[in-house]
Amino acid sequence: AAAAEETAEELRALGTEPVLVRGNVSSERVQNQVRELGPLDVLVHNAATGVIRPALETEDKHWDWTLGANARALLALTRVAAPQMPDGSSIVALTSQGSQRVLEGYVLVGTSKAALEALVRYLAVELAPRIRVNAVSAGVVETGALDHFPNREAMLELGAQNPVGRLVTPEDVAAAVTFLCSPEADMIRGHVLVVDGGYSLKA
Repeated sequence: AAAAEETAEELRALGTEPVLVRGNVSSERVQNQVRELGPLDVLVHNAATGVIRPALETEDKHWDWTLGANARALLALTRVAAPQMPDGSSIVALTSQGSQRVLEGYVLVGTSKAALEALVRYLAVELAPRIRVNAVSAGVVETGALDHFPNREAMLELGAQNPVGRLVTPEDVAAAVTFLCSPEADMIRGHVLVVDGGYSLKA
C-alpha cells in the first residue's frame, strides 16, 4: 500500500489523478473495477505471485493460485479492458526467464510464465487489428519479490554476472515497457523482449 501511494503522489505531481485498485488481479471484483475505469490506452500485467518449492512438494492449490494470478489474470483483464481500448493501444505482460530456463524451486512460477507467454502470442494475433500485445522478460532485478526466494543472494550474484556487469534495474524494465507502449513499437506483436544485460546469451 505504501509503494502504491508513493507512486500515486509521483503521478499527481505530473498532473494526473491516479485511481488505486487493491486486490487479487484474478478476482472478479478487481476485473469489474478495471472495467469501470473506462477506455485504457495501456494495460500492463505486472502482478505476479507463486509458491517457490520443488515440484514434488507442491499441491494443487499452489498450482491454481500461481497459474491464476500469473497467467489467467491477463486473459481475464484483457476480456474486460480490450473491448473499450482504442485503436493503437497496448497490452504488455511481465514474464521471466523461468519460462524457458529451469530455476531452483521455480516449477510453478516458470510454468505459469510459459503459459503467460503463449497467451501473449494468441492475444497478439486476435487483437492485432486494434491492440498490440507483447511481453517483457527481465533478468534478476533486486526488488521485494526476491525476498521469497531461499537462494536470494545467489540469484543476485548470478544476475550481476551478465556481459554488462550489473544487475537489471526496475528502470531498465520500465523503459522496455514504455517502448512497447509507444507508437514506435506499432509493428511489434507477440514478442518477448528480453532485458537481462545479455545473461541468457551465455552457454
